[in-house]
Amino acid sequence: MTPLNGYVGYALRRAQGAIFADFNQTLAQLNLRPGQFAVLLLIDQNPGTSQSSVSAALGIQKANFVATIADLEHRGLVRRRKSDTDGRTYSLGLTSRGRSVLQHAAELQSQHEARVIAHLGPDGRLQLLNLLDRLARLPGLPPPDGPRVRGARARQ
Repeated sequence: MTPLNGYVGYALRRAQGAIFADFNQTLAQLNLRPGQFAVLLLIDQNPGTSQSSVSAALGIQKANFVATIADLEHRGLVRRRKSDTDGRTYSLGLTSRGRSVLQHAAELQSQHEARVIAHLGPDGRLQLLNLLDRLARLPGLPPPDGPRVRGARARQ
């Protein structure tokens, strides 16, 4: 119905909207947003990391990230401490409640991922990931700055 349907960028945006709507709905029972899930995951995989490292890895502006951390801290999921090595920065860690919420969120994320894979099929998943990786490396663009997560399972 629209000439936009033939544009790769438009198709990607629509697909992203569908994926994020499902993921938002999936995490809603924990009162958690996808960005907060990513923050908890990075802190869990990199205990003691700084706020600026996590915000940079996720591409979140510092002003917005401070509010996110304050919310997660207020909810008892994250603890912030002055860094032992640099008094100007805060190191981050998960509380026991934060680890519990992250574990439950990771289970929900796995269910979300399974729904997506069931829709695409295993071969379709691999094909899509390869194509998206190629698009992320368009010539003339700086290398993509995705989350740098230690461990075998990086999640959305």
